[in-house]
Amino acid sequence: MTMEHTDAVPGPSTKSSLYALSPHVKKRNAKEARFKAIGIGAILIGLVFLVILVTQIVGNGASAFQQTRIDVELTVSQEEFDSAEKSSLKTSKYRGILENALLVTIQENGIETPFTKGKDIRPLISSGAGNTLRQHLLTHPDQIGEPFKFNVLTNGTVDGYLKGRVSRESIANDKSINEAHLELVDTLKDSGVLRKGFNMGFITGNDTSDLRPEQSGFGQSMLGSLAMMIVVLLVCLPISVGASIYLEEFAPKNKITDFIEVNISNLAAVPSIVFGILALAAFIQFGGGTLGFSALRNSAPLVGGLALSLMTLPTIIIATRASLKAVPGTIREAALGLGASRMQAVFHHILPLAMPGILTGTIIGLAAALGETAPLLMIGMVAFVQMDLDSVSGFFSDPNVGMPAQIYIWATRADGAWYERAWGGIIILLVFLLTMNIIAIILRRRFERRW
Repeated sequence: MTMEHTDAVPGPSTKSSLYALSPHVKKRNAKEARFKAIGIGAILIGLVFLVILVTQIVGNGASAFQQTRIDVELTVSQEEFDSAEKSSLKTSKYRGILENALLVTIQENGIETPFTKGKDIRPLISSGAGNTLRQHLLTHPDQIGEPFKFNVLTNGTVDGYLKGRVSRESIANDKSINEAHLELVDTLKDSGVLRKGFNMGFITGNDTSDLRPEQSGFGQSMLGSLAMMIVVLLVCLPISVGASIYLEEFAPKNKITDFIEVNISNLAAVPSIVFGILALAAFIQFGGGTLGFSALRNSAPLVGGLALSLMTLPTIIIATRASLKAVPGTIREAALGLGASRMQAVFHHILPLAMPGILTGTIIGLAAALGETAPLLMIGMVAFVQMDLDSVSGFFSDPNVGMPAQIYIWATRADGAWYERAWGGIIILLVFLLTMNIIAIILRRRFERRW
């Protein structure tokens, strides 16, 4: 009996297509998609918070750039001027002239009011309006005896009422102003005598006392910050560049240089108030007290600039060293191979190529120093100062205040008008910071080299 052998029939092929994704690849792609979604979500959350921040700053501070004024037609005779100047209460005399002129303006416009005396409408006018009129007449003596139009700043309460910050209910317990005054304000606004306009004085003016927020300005603190930034630039740029060049190009690699590099990195993370304490001890107490340098005093921009320089130096050194490292080593080798000395290779080739990064790091360091407040608090740059520059040297040695410190001062005052101006100061400070960062970006893109 013969046994027949039959071959097994092959089954279907188990080979997969090259176009079909394996489970492992699908899992990997799903993880990548989730990571991208998380990244996009983080960016969107950041943008939402940024929009909220900008909206809050602009919404609360934009009104600081508007100020309410009253247009008054008045004539100050020579007799009135001489009488006011001879009086021991000059400001009060000029304020009385303004009050009477405003009452006449109200009557000439046919506005009915229960007030019959100039002093009755005193709450409508800024307490510093009398001094403003006096300074105007001293500056323009030709207008004495002649009719002229004068813009009078209103009281901070009246200004807040027109901006919606003050209501008739909120002044119920206010003894200086009542509802009849606010009714007169509404009538004056409808008649065009009272109006809101751009407040240039907020940008160019000085700080004022707690009772006159409507006359306060941010200009003085802008000058103080400018003086400090000049000091920071003059101190930090040469020292940081010199230290970076030595550490990167000339210093031997040993434990000493390693120790220096570690401490530079650590100093960049030290809280700014520590540098303020150091500046207080080194510059004011020792330099201004023990050594007797008159320029080293509390509230001086020179001391503030030196304090900020201590804080900014590590940051600029780190940025400068990174820029020097970014220059390819082949440029060093080519310069040395052609016979250049180490110093010639550094200053003729490496430093010019690294300069865009150095300038960018310097500007970013200055921008960070511009917004610092803690060191200024430690050296006393939070006092009420009205600076009149007599010389260039006084620009650095006379008492002044910086922009962050001025914002802090306004934020600590009780009146809501100061709160409004603090937000307005933040807008100006952010404009400065944004400008400096834009300059840094332009410099980087203008001089950037790609290797």
